[in-house]
Amino acid sequence: MARKIFLITGGQRSGKSSHAEQLALSLAPDPVYMATAHVWDEEFRERVRRHQARRGPQWTNIEEEQLLSRHDVSGRVVLIDCVTLWLTNFFFAADGQDVERVLDIAKDEFDRFTAQDATFIFVTNEIGSGGVSENALQRKFTDLEGWMNQYIAQQADEVILMVSGIPLKVKVNSEK
Repeated sequence: MARKIFLITGGQRSGKSSHAEQLALSLAPDPVYMATAHVWDEEFRERVRRHQARRGPQWTNIEEEQLLSRHDVSGRVVLIDCVTLWLTNFFFAADGQDVERVLDIAKDEFDRFTAQDATFIFVTNEIGSGGVSENALQRKFTDLEGWMNQYIAQQADEVILMVSGIPLKVKVNSEK
């Protein structure tokens, strides 16, 4: 299997995760679902339960908040949901300080993880398209996410923007 990277991006409730799951199942009968969320409260725990219930037994589920590369997914189709929550874990581990350092750590981890021969489907959010926040911490995180999304998109073979449940192909099998 040759390495392939998909990036699926869009706003909240745009259909990103559902589309990513359908894509993964179209590529393999037994994909891997790598959940990056840290469960902060009961509402979020319920959201995770709903996502898990929607997926069937054909999925291999892995919970990993930061070190994606410690999991061997060679030869598999793996859906990583999502980059936003993954970056949040790094960001808060650094107390929201030194965005450039956090970005370097995340890029390095991304590179180690995607060095495997696998098909990677990353889900992320376009959090910066809603305007500039008055909150300094939110502005820092929005910058971090935007830069990481750009980095992943540069490496990706395909980039899909979800708008109201409709996938729009932004980049398709072009030169990386």
